[in-house]
Amino acid sequence: MLLYAPAVFFLLLAAVGVLRDRRRFSNAVYLGLALTFLAFALLVTLGKVDSVLAEVVLIVVVLAPALATLVLAGLLIANGFKMIRKEGRRVANLLSLLCGVAILAVVGLLVAAPQADSPALSAVARTALLLTCYLSFLFVCFIGYAYLYGRLMPRQDVDYVVVLGSGLLGGTRVPPLLASRLERGRALYERQAANGRPPLLIASGGQGPDEQLPESHAMAAYLTERGFPADRIVLEDRSRTTEENLRFSRELMSAADPDYSCVVVTNNFHAFRAALLARRQGVNGQVAGSPTAAYFWPSATIREFVAVLVAYKWINVTVCGLLTLVSVAA
Repeated sequence: MLLYAPAVFFLLLAAVGVLRDRRRFSNAVYLGLALTFLAFALLVTLGKVDSVLAEVVLIVVVLAPALATLVLAGLLIANGFKMIRKEGRRVANLLSLLCGVAILAVVGLLVAAPQADSPALSAVARTALLLTCYLSFLFVCFIGYAYLYGRLMPRQDVDYVVVLGSGLLGGTRVPPLLASRLERGRALYERQAANGRPPLLIASGGQGPDEQLPESHAMAAYLTERGFPADRIVLEDRSRTTEENLRFSRELMSAADPDYSCVVVTNNFHAFRAALLARRQGVNGQVAGSPTAAYFWPSATIREFVAVLVAYKWINVTVCGLLTLVSVAA
C-alpha cells in the first residue's frame, strides 16, 4: 500500500485546497501529481502480474503516448491553418500551429540525436525532453482542472453578475465572443430573478484606442435591445485588461456593499485564469464560462496557459533552469 501513499497524499492536498479556495493553480498541480503517482503505482502493480493481458496493457501504455503525441501535433497544425483562414494571421491565431510544429521538432530531435553520435546534440535532446515533459505536465494539469472548474455550478444567490468585456467589432458592435458572455450573464440573472431576488449586472469594459465607445456601453445596449431591464445594469467603463475588469468591478461592488457576493462571466477557455486573477484581485466570487466556437478553443487555451506560466514566471524559470542543469550534467 505504500506504493499508493504519494497519490493519496497529493489527492488530500488537492481536496483541502479546493475546500479552502478552488481558484488556486496549486490545486491543479496537486491533482496532477496525485494522478501521476496513481498511474505509476498501477503500472508497477500491473508489471508484477504474470499474464499475457498485463503485458499487452503495458505495451499499449508505453506506445499510446507516442502515438497520441503525433496525433496531437497533426491536429494542432490543422487547427492552426483553420484559425488563419477564419481569424487572420495575427500571432495569437498562430499558437496552435506553432505548438504542433514545436512538438514535431522535439520528436525529430529525439530521433536524430542517437543517430548523430554527438554529445552536444544529445544534451540538447535531453534538455528539450525534460522541459517538454515539465511543460506538458503543467498543461495537462491546467486543462484538466480548468475543465473540472468549469463544471462547478456558480451560486444562485449572488448580488452581482459581472460580465467581462472582450473588444468590439468595428469599434462599435458586440462580436459573437462577447455576445456569448452576455447571453450567459443574462441566463444567470434570469435564473436568480425567477427566485425573486434579481442581482445587478455589471458590464465591465473601457474604451480601447480603436473603439468608438466603451465596451460596457455597447454591452448594455446589446442587453437592453433584447429586453434586459436597464435599471439592473451597472457600467464599469474604465478597464482595459482582465485585471482591471476585476479590480474596478470589485471597487464598485465593495463601495455599494462590503459583504457583496458575485459571479464573474467570461468565455469557457478563459474561466480558470480569470478565477486565478479574481482571487488575486480580492473578488468575492467564482467564474462561470460561456460557450466558445470549437475551432477557436485550442489557440485560446494555449494563450491562457502561456499567461498562467508568465504569472508564475519565477517558479517556472527556476524549475526549467534546474532541469537544464540536470540534463547538461548527466
